[in-house]
Amino acid sequence: MAEATNDLIYEVLKSIQARLDRMDMTMGEVKGELQAIRQHQLATSQEVGNIYVKLGRHDDQLNRIETRLGLLDPAH
Repeated sequence: MAEATNDLIYEVLKSIQARLDRMDMTMGEVKGELQAIRQHQLATSQEVGNIYVKLGRHDDQLNRIETRLGLLDPAH
């Protein structure tokens, strides 16, 4: 077995440090991507809400049209 010198230990620690630095950078990228996904999900949710509001308005408008045309009994 090779003798563990201070130089060998130092080289191994430098290697570990370099890998940890790369992992930190990668984790930062992953966090950024997750934030982008969250923002996209929020925007999609807001758009779905807007669609429901618009559909509600169209439903009300359709009911008024059907009532005027006599296709529905007016609400009492």
